[in-house]
Amino acid sequence: MVAPPLSVSSPAGWFVTLYPGAGEVGGSFRCSVPVQRYAGGGDPDRSRKEAARRAARMVRRYCAHNRLNRLGTLTYRGAGCHDPMQLRRDVAEFFRSLRELLGGEPLPYVWVPEWHKTDHGQHVHFAVGRFVPRSLIERAWGHGFVHIKLLGQLSAGSTPRDEARVAARYLSKYVHKAFDVRRIPGLHRYEVAQGFQPETLRLHGRSLDDVLAQAVALMGGEPADLWTSDETLGWEGPPSVWAAWS
Repeated sequence: MVAPPLSVSSPAGWFVTLYPGAGEVGGSFRCSVPVQRYAGGGDPDRSRKEAARRAARMVRRYCAHNRLNRLGTLTYRGAGCHDPMQLRRDVAEFFRSLRELLGGEPLPYVWVPEWHKTDHGQHVHFAVGRFVPRSLIERAWGHGFVHIKLLGQLSAGSTPRDEARVAARYLSKYVHKAFDVRRIPGLHRYEVAQGFQPETLRLHGRSLDDVLAQAVALMGGEPADLWTSDETLGWEGPPSVWAAWS
């Protein structure tokens, strides 16, 4: 059952969001009258950690939906780049140039800036969803050096979506680190190509089995991974579920 917009009169039950392209579903049980919750409960550190987890989830879904399973790092020659605005101009030009070199077709991507441990400014970690010759990446970048990272932690029979999730875990490390430094107003902690956001379907059911059955029917099979909050000792939130398909 497609979920109605949540309001004071919404029925109690399980409300989950399915991301078909990303192969993921997640949600929780809600009472008929929503309980007002405040992220972090007024604790800045807790709020920051929760914001980082939300950002990591969005990166994972974007990568999985677009099968972004090719990783690279862009660095600057010389003294590096210490100007975040200049970095963004350079990276925007890099992806414009790369897209042109690849024939002009739309190119989904995600990138995350990171400050060097040394005094060399920032570099960029990125993911795309197709093989790109190193020579083209170097030509499009033009500001220094290119490093191509091979994916590890892959099991036999891994699908492109599985590979994309591994790539997302790698990028999410740097997303989390970005929340440990003060954000410059107007600048995001990560960037994605527009027009490639995952499709979402809101589902509602009276029971957990009900919403999972709906998700399984829409995905055409059982999930490869399933988690429910009753598996977590000391869980403090509402009953929750998450599942993923390969």
